[in-house]
Parts: sequence; C-alpha cells; structure tokens
Amino acid sequence: MMPLLEKPPFGFVLVFLLLSWMFLSNSYKLWFKTDTYYREMRDSLERMPIPFRDFFMGRFENRKRWEAEQKIFSLIGVTAVLAANVIVIQAYFS
Repeated sequence: MMPLLEKPPFGFVLVFLLLSWMFLSNSYKLWFKTDTYYREMRDSLERMPIPFRDFFMGRFENRKRWEAEQKIFSLIGVTAVLAANVIVIQAYFS
C-alpha cells in the first residue's frame, strides 16, 4: 500500500488531470454557456432509454431551480477538484 503523498505514477497523474479537465470543462459550460448545456442535457436524456428517466426529466421542469442546484454542486465540485489537483501534483513533484 502506498503511503499518503508518496509519488504517484505519471500515468495516474495524467488520467487524474484528464478527468479533472473534463469536470472543469462541463462546469465552464454550465456557468458560461448555460442555455447550450441545458439543451444538451435535456436532449441526451430524451434520447436515452434509462431507468428513472421520468425522475430526471422532472428535474428539468423548473429550470431556475435546476440551474441553482447544478451551480451549487458545481462550486463544491470545482473546489474539491482543484484541491485534489494541487495535492496530486504536489505529491508527484515531491
């Protein structure tokens, strides 16, 4: 077992940063291209035959509430992702 903050492998750091970038790019779309993001999310749910689809579609009915919930979650997520990136990069370069 790797001790906390031991140097992680480069592959791990690369994959971690890639996944972080994906989350941050979605957060960017949510904050600065909200209409496009909303449409893409709604369209993708309408196309997919997933369980609980009606539940998720119901969340879209009140757009203002949906935006507020998504942005609050996004703020928490962006903070956590940036903090985790700092920790992983520090561990890699230590």
